[in-house]
Amino acid sequence: MKPNPKYLSFYYETTKEFPDIVLDRDKTALCIIDMQNEFILRDFGEAKQYKEMGEWERWIPFHDRLDDVTIPACKKMLDYFRENKMFVTFGRIACLMESGEDRSPVQKSEGWNGMLLPINSYAAQMIDELTPMENEIVVNKTTDSVVTGTNYVRLLRNMGVETVVVCGIVTDQCVAGTVRDLADEGFQVIVVEDGCAAADITLHDAELKIMNIIYCNVLSSDETIEVLEANKK
Repeated sequence: MKPNPKYLSFYYETTKEFPDIVLDRDKTALCIIDMQNEFILRDFGEAKQYKEMGEWERWIPFHDRLDDVTIPACKKMLDYFRENKMFVTFGRIACLMESGEDRSPVQKSEGWNGMLLPINSYAAQMIDELTPMENEIVVNKTTDSVVTGTNYVRLLRNMGVETVVVCGIVTDQCVAGTVRDLADEGFQVIVVEDGCAAADITLHDAELKIMNIIYCNVLSSDETIEVLEANKK
């Protein structure tokens, strides 16, 4: 497999070829992270707050990428996994108590990472394009990582999953935390580059460059589907 030089860090920038990705499709799961109304919609949640604060202009590129690139790529992966009857999972920020007392300290903090999304609120739901269906797993977290503080790894092991394909937001926080934890837990991880977004594209690119090869394989949605097709039995 020839690597995309855009996402090769110092450690691997002289490497010209990597082994092809080998996986068992029956042991592969999709994980869509935090694609929720609070963060995605332009007339609700955080976007509404940014407009009230006079900061909307600087967030427009992020929302443009979400609408034009990230959501379509996530939908493409979701459709593929559903059509091929493969495992679909979601991780979302959602606290069990209306008061949010069950949140981790980081989500009780002041600033951009401080958030209160009660589990049954409109804000906490996945966007319409990526609404979970029956028989798809939704893991609720009050942490950045889908792994930390949840039973996600136990569920994956119960299902026999070995490879996780990751999409979602934001690349440099919840996505990165999840990817690193999954790698440390022994899973093979593919990150769908166009299926992720960060507040700033430089953060997105930098995080993927740091994680690629060490913790995951960074591929486009088309490349990911090519790998999944190549591993059909």
